[in-house]
Amino acid sequence: MNVILIVSDTFRYDNLGCAGNHVINTSELDSFAAQSVVFDQCHVSSFPTIPHRTDMITGRYSFPHYGWSPLRPELASLAEVLRGAGYVTQLIADTPHLMKHEYNFSRGCHGYYWIRGQEGDISFTRCNYEIPTVMRREKTRVQPLTFGHPLVDLNAWANREWTWEEDAFVAQTCRAASKWLEENYKADKFFLWVDCFDVHEPWAAPQFFVDMYHPGYRGEPMLHPNYGPATAYTKAELKNLWAHYAAETTLVSKWIGYLLRKIEDLGLNENTAICFTADHGMYIGEHNRAGKSNICEEDDRGPWPLYEELTHIPLIIRAPGVRSGQRIRELAQPPDIMPTLLELAGVDGPAAMEGHSLAPLMKGRKVKWPRQHAFCSPALTAGLNDRPKTTVRSKRWALVIGG
Repeated sequence: MNVILIVSDTFRYDNLGCAGNHVINTSELDSFAAQSVVFDQCHVSSFPTIPHRTDMITGRYSFPHYGWSPLRPELASLAEVLRGAGYVTQLIADTPHLMKHEYNFSRGCHGYYWIRGQEGDISFTRCNYEIPTVMRREKTRVQPLTFGHPLVDLNAWANREWTWEEDAFVAQTCRAASKWLEENYKADKFFLWVDCFDVHEPWAAPQFFVDMYHPGYRGEPMLHPNYGPATAYTKAELKNLWAHYAAETTLVSKWIGYLLRKIEDLGLNENTAICFTADHGMYIGEHNRAGKSNICEEDDRGPWPLYEELTHIPLIIRAPGVRSGQRIRELAQPPDIMPTLLELAGVDGPAAMEGHSLAPLMKGRKVKWPRQHAFCSPALTAGLNDRPKTTVRSKRWALVIGG
């Protein structure tokens, strides 16, 4: 069986129409969900981007031991295990943190392909052109600064030649993945990991997508949160911030739908397990916060708690022989993804995995599910001054520890 893993960064569970959102258009992902198994209680484990990927592709919790760091050499990755079982393995990503030198997330992949330019990734300087000021400093994230400019300005400068929708990163990434599938669909068995940095900011969806959610707005476009208090924005600005996030969500759904259609056109649905998930969410005004963590000098609240807007993430899996349309409410976490995909593929995993395969639940077996609590946390090894906060969740309650 082939295995395809699709990740969208910063995609909140409650953005999905299939999760009850009747405002944001995610029709392509909703259609995929109707053909799949939806896990309605999947929560982040290690936070944020890189710790999550570590958990997801090793089946182990990283936050108790270390934080944001390269993939450890002693950990067997999903690609390595599948490659050892005879799979052709490929990573296609525009998530810059994964692809940095020495971060090792391509380990085990026969091929890896990086679409450059997301966020602060500058692959090609353009010093003959002035870096534009896209947002006022008090409205956006100002750390880190490069050439004296924040990320939202650098993104516009590095991608100054964009003119239409297919320039967007999620479009480039899904088109590249579709091309790879055309080139490799006759392989005996393959593993394709598609990692989209969108819905992560800066939000650069074409304006007509934004106008779906905030028509008539004439103010400064809110393309990037300040990672601080939501009170920095007027009511209209905060709605425009949400509109850009919603627009990017719709764009991601559309282009993942393009990739899913390619899978169908190539006749792969009958022999391919497909997983769609995300790494964390984003505050868009909830709890008087904008962003996902506190890096604003004006915010004296310390490290932010991981409330549900951050921890609750999509997990949707379609696999041959598994009844579609199921909704499963058992608690799931990213370390469960590797053992699940390996079991669906019929491949033995390393004994060191701490996650639990979700395949028995998907196949309707009567099992006593071992996960009664979900643990969501940044690295516990952070210094005392960082005061990391850990969220412990059951299906009914959440407890925030630390502070």
